[in-house]
Amino acid sequence: MRPYQLICPGCGAVLEDHYTLACPSGCRALVRADYRKKRLDLRDEPGIFRFADWLPVEGTLPAEAGPVTYRSTAFAREIGLENLWIGFSGYWPEHGARITTCSFKELEALPTVVRMRETGSGTLVVASAGNTGRAFCQTAAVTGIPVVVVVPTGGRDRIWTAEPTDRACLITVDGDYSDAIAAADTLCNTPGLVPEGGARNVARRDGMGTVMLDAAVSIGRVPEHYVQAVGSGTGGIAAWEAAMRLIGDGRFGSALPRLHLAQNIPFIPMVRAWQAGRREIVPEIDMPDARRSIAAVSADVLTNRNPPYAIGGGVYDALTATDGRMYGVENRAAEEAGRHFTGAEGIDLDPAAAVAVAALLEAVESGAISPGDCTLLNITGGGYRRAEESLDLRVVEPSFRLRSPDGAAACARDVLGWVNEHA
Repeated sequence: MRPYQLICPGCGAVLEDHYTLACPSGCRALVRADYRKKRLDLRDEPGIFRFADWLPVEGTLPAEAGPVTYRSTAFAREIGLENLWIGFSGYWPEHGARITTCSFKELEALPTVVRMRETGSGTLVVASAGNTGRAFCQTAAVTGIPVVVVVPTGGRDRIWTAEPTDRACLITVDGDYSDAIAAADTLCNTPGLVPEGGARNVARRDGMGTVMLDAAVSIGRVPEHYVQAVGSGTGGIAAWEAAMRLIGDGRFGSALPRLHLAQNIPFIPMVRAWQAGRREIVPEIDMPDARRSIAAVSADVLTNRNPPYAIGGGVYDALTATDGRMYGVENRAAEEAGRHFTGAEGIDLDPAAAVAVAALLEAVESGAISPGDCTLLNITGGGYRRAEESLDLRVVEPSFRLRSPDGAAACARDVLGWVNEHA
């Protein structure tokens, strides 16, 4: 018997895990993992797998990557907060942070690969704007388990690993993140190539949720506020789900944290929909001229045209349950906030993390977060300069190049041939 079961919050059905991504009844809701252990007990494992009791896996990997939480002093003092905690996912060994890809996406990739090994068959296909793809390539390097990663051509330079590997099949597509998603979806019509699942993947969400778990263990309670920049919003959903489990434990408080989620102006579809009070995103209203807007942001990893916003258990429900807020952040504000944070804390940030810092500043200035409130700022990526100084980083060269997503069908047989050669 597995240490967890899958439950559909839409119809209440209990599902067996065959790398299940959706309710077979067709419910429009995100399937969740229900863990048999209701008390969070930490394992004597490195990195993320110390939280393995609340990950949808049975085995683990000897990986050092995991969330790190620390109490801010310098930056907190400068912005007038007395109880600010940083959830740092990146490479900062002086603080115990050893995510070599410098992004919290590695927290998603590690349990996903283990879950696939235990419950599914075939080779995972991952669509990414850059950070997720890099995390899965690094996981392939560590585990030897092949993965197919599809990224926009502009994101190819972001795909590197800290170990040599021939187990990552990188495919570039001319276009943006949505084009990469379309190409990946087409590839997965080929037997043997399996969609990673994105927000529908419970391993991915619960992997990200370890940021909240680590914070609660470090602080001794669930924080009152949670701040993060989002593209799909899956990290916000994960924080909400993890907080509900922590409340069920009984040792970490009884109130959900208020979610403060940010997007990068001008591409802010969820911000517009939420502020208009709408459950549904209306493309003509919420993301007009999407390609131009995506090209104009400084943090393009935050640009997802089909986020899990309206789906049951998605971003809208998470914001509603937590009395949450959404913020639109200009490039200039993000860049200034990032410099401010780096100057105070001494570590460089991913552009998306800088957007989160800017949202925190706005929340403090508006009074949405008070000076004494217990606040968790999720720094989803950072430490790139430290990684470049200390690690032997290796760029992953593309195996295939597509001029458009339409070319994916013709490429599928060649991709499957690559998989058969490297599996």
